Amino acid sequence: MVVVREIFTEEPNVVNVRAPVNICGDVHGQFYDLMELFKIGGNIPYTNYLFLGDYVDRGYYSVETVCLLLCLKVRYKERLTILRGNHESRSITQNYGFYDECMRKYENNNVWKMLTELFDYLPLTAVVEGQIFGTHGGLSPNIKTLDDIRKLDRFQEVPSEGAICDLLWSDPDERFGFNVSPRGAGWTFGQVQLASLRTIR
Repeated sequence: MVVVREIFTEEPNVVNVRAPVNICGDVHGQFYDLMELFKIGGNIPYTNYLFLGDYVDRGYYSVETVCLLLCLKVRYKERLTILRGNHESRSITQNYGFYDECMRKYENNNVWKMLTELFDYLPLTAVVEGQIFGTHGGLSPNIKTLDDIRKLDRFQEVPSEGAICDLLWSDPDERFGFNVSPRGAGWTFGQVQLASLRTIR
């Protein structure tokens, strides 16, 4: 775990990613779906991948899913970018299955502790070839430029409010402007905010 933590520590909050790249959303412990994804999309190291978070919870194979991705990151760190999702957090994993899975498989919470501590080091966002912005959740009224993201101290549990929380929890919406999210964390954001993102450098 020390090696992969060092790799994540060296990565910035905004990771520059080269195209072509396959961009993948929530895996949620679906290990066999992940294997199928590699089968269809192409195996690493022959294909670049950007994962946008949520590797654990809900599915039955969260440990296997996240461990495979971490092993691939160590072996092919330039080919694989792994971002943090809102489920890469201690509080969420205690309620949505990952904690229970670790207890069931190992009869203690050591693996859960080790992996959730590692989650604190995952980068928050990525930019593909200076053109495509990737994050797990969405935008924040607290972020006006990519430099605002670069300045964030991400090495912590996901806070319940603020820019880091927003990047992991916010959702696009039809309504104008930023609005309080019905999920209780982050915001919903409309077309104006999406358009303004094009000017972020």
